[in-house]
Amino acid sequence: MSDWHDPFAEDEAAREREARRAEREARRRGEATRESLGERVRSGFEEESSQPAAPLEPQPPTEVAPAAPAAPVDVPPTQVQPAAPPPPPRRPTSDAVHRHRMFALVGVGLLIIAVAAIGTIISRGGDSSSEASAVPAAKKTIEVVVPEGYDRTQIAEVVKKAGLKGDYLKATESFKGFDLAKYGAENAQNLEGFLFPATYEVFKGAKVEDLVSKQLEAFEMNASDIDLEGAAKEQGRTQYELVNIAAMVEREIAVPEERELAASVINNRLEQGNPLGIDATIRYEDQNYSGQLVLSRLEEDTPYNTRTNAGLPPGPIGNPGLASLEAAANPAETDFFFFVVKPGSCNEHTFVETEEEFAAAEAEYQAALQAEGGSPTDC
Repeated sequence: MSDWHDPFAEDEAAREREARRAEREARRRGEATRESLGERVRSGFEEESSQPAAPLEPQPPTEVAPAAPAAPVDVPPTQVQPAAPPPPPRRPTSDAVHRHRMFALVGVGLLIIAVAAIGTIISRGGDSSSEASAVPAAKKTIEVVVPEGYDRTQIAEVVKKAGLKGDYLKATESFKGFDLAKYGAENAQNLEGFLFPATYEVFKGAKVEDLVSKQLEAFEMNASDIDLEGAAKEQGRTQYELVNIAAMVEREIAVPEERELAASVINNRLEQGNPLGIDATIRYEDQNYSGQLVLSRLEEDTPYNTRTNAGLPPGPIGNPGLASLEAAANPAETDFFFFVVKPGSCNEHTFVETEEEFAAAEAEYQAALQAEGGSPTDC
């Protein structure tokens, strides 16, 4: 074998090695760049905020000197493996996206709370008295007690003491929405008899019309409950006439068990055409509820004197309660024509049928009246 050695063969091999090394270096740098980019994509989703990665400085290409022509050498060609394609960038995981959205929602919620708190602080910074005045104070109420049997004049005094505003007497001359004709009272001068007695709750300083409205409403309700209309038709009277009878029963009778008996006496005397002889009608006309009635006044012919005039008085002498209205609607069936105060009792009466019995009972009462120097009752 010859000892001759080609001097250019070593340079050729060196150049090939240098070319392969440069190629490997380029691939390595490309992979490193891709890994750096992938890493930055992942960190952008996993961290709430991150600084952008500094751009990679471009690397100068490696220059490979052209090989000089050489004599053909029996060296097998070096095969270079093609570079593997870069891996696709990783997509953010669902957990990372969920966390990112949660952070965003929490941030928005905190912002809303902060704005609301600032608004509350600003609103409270004003005058505290204006906030208190914005809440209306509850209105105070009072009770107005209207006793059974009281007439309009007496109720007006009660209303005045209660502090209601307005003129009660004027307000009870008529009232819008209350139809007197419905009760056969189209010729009535006022609302006497329909101002139902009860305890009413009204606002302090309310108008008298507020009370009148409640009274009329109460009358209508109670009259309906006892079927005053049906009772009037059965007796051949108007409802207003039954109210008139009930008002006299209310004034004359204090014992509950006697109400229906007194109503029967009134009915019996009306049917016979006899004067009723009820002194309470004179007291109403004179507005005298406590003083003695002298004989001359009992003989005086006036519209409300039921001693000198037969039939019912021109109108009710007060405002009856439910018990007296029921008695007028359902009077007892008796033959009594008279009743007289029973001396020594607490407003009880003796009921009799004949004039002789009445005269005896009246004489007994007058004797007791003389002896006592006033009412002979014992209550």
